[in-house]
Amino acid sequence: MDPCKFYKCLADDTRLKSLLLINTVNEACVCDLMAALELDQPKISRHLAELRKCGILLDERRGKWVYYKLHPSLPTWAKNVIEQTANHNSDYHKDALTKLNVCLSTTETCC
Repeated sequence: MDPCKFYKCLADDTRLKSLLLINTVNEACVCDLMAALELDQPKISRHLAELRKCGILLDERRGKWVYYKLHPSLPTWAKNVIEQTANHNSDYHKDALTKLNVCLSTTETCC
């Protein structure tokens, strides 16, 4: 992974918050991220597609929804950057994480 390409992929608020949320909960559906970030499906999907094209996320279709997780072949240094960013900047994505956890903790998902 090229560091310049990696950082360019993270240089957007929606992409960075989505990535930090996915890193924190291990896997998230587009619909859950929509609720957490209060954005519409096309915008979330477009940003997640960019992270997938960059090789940062891996997607899996389940029915009509797509779930995302960190790409397993992501270099250790990149995983460490994501983990450290999430751990040391919790205020940055705290509200979105709270909303995401509400979605994930209910018996009915936000989908």
